[in-house]
Amino acid sequence: MDKAFSNLLKYIDNLHHTKKEQVYQWVKRYVDPTSSVGGRLINEMRETRFKEGFECPHCSSEHVVRFGKVKGRQRYRCKSCRKTFTDTTNTVLYRTRKGDEWITFADCMFNGYSLRKSAEIVGVTWVTLFYWRHKLLSALKQMDFDHFEGIVEVDETYFLYSQKGKRGITERKPRKRGGKSKHRGISHEQVCVLVARDRTKATVSKVSCMGRIVKPKVETIIGSKLSSDNVLVTDAWRAYKTYAKEKGLEHYRIKSDDGKYVIKGLYHIQNVNSFHSRMKKNGLTVLKVSLQNISTITLLGSCL
Repeated sequence: MDKAFSNLLKYIDNLHHTKKEQVYQWVKRYVDPTSSVGGRLINEMRETRFKEGFECPHCSSEHVVRFGKVKGRQRYRCKSCRKTFTDTTNTVLYRTRKGDEWITFADCMFNGYSLRKSAEIVGVTWVTLFYWRHKLLSALKQMDFDHFEGIVEVDETYFLYSQKGKRGITERKPRKRGGKSKHRGISHEQVCVLVARDRTKATVSKVSCMGRIVKPKVETIIGSKLSSDNVLVTDAWRAYKTYAKEKGLEHYRIKSDDGKYVIKGLYHIQNVNSFHSRMKKNGLTVLKVSLQNISTITLLGSCL
């Protein structure tokens, strides 16, 4: 038996990385003390979602009763609007048949795997995972917080403006994936993504404008989440200096040209810069950005 086990370990060690990941996920499910990871996930969701008692997701009424089961899952009915719902109604798991695989897919996203590689590991087609990914991103996009705490790092990064999928581009010649800007440095051919993050990792990351960030855009994106108790840490761009002065915020500017990247051993923008790196390395999906309607960018993987 020991020899067989030793041979098994050697065999697994020689497998491709993707196959090793499949073995790991299978073993994790097999040795899990609960009968179903998906069932446990739904139970945790129920306790969190209805921590103050059952509430109808359609009309917010508290007059809710149990109403049988649908495919093994508890169903409820609201006495006010007479509509039925389950624990997963209006969540990313609504109508999903594969609760166990969601956890595995989330792991793949955090590891920055492609859809096709994730499909091999999860055991679901990449087309299904495409829709799962958008469900997750849509849910994450709706998550919000009230205000930043303490030190807030703010910096922007830029992406070449893309009109992929659009026909009849008139203002410039169509280009292949990637490409280069016609102008040196930052220009209006680039999309500015503003990222603000405090030390508790509360993060705002949104498309702000085309070209250099300007003071009104800073206010629009993060103004409602800042207070006089916050300390702003930014690079040397003048828009931040003017904004901090007008808001009455304590402000530290990191000037890279003088070789200082940390002030007083505490104030820096390394967390935001690291966020930028992960954003560009692990995959970024920009939901169609247009000059008329600059939309929120959606981040994947460890950017979250």
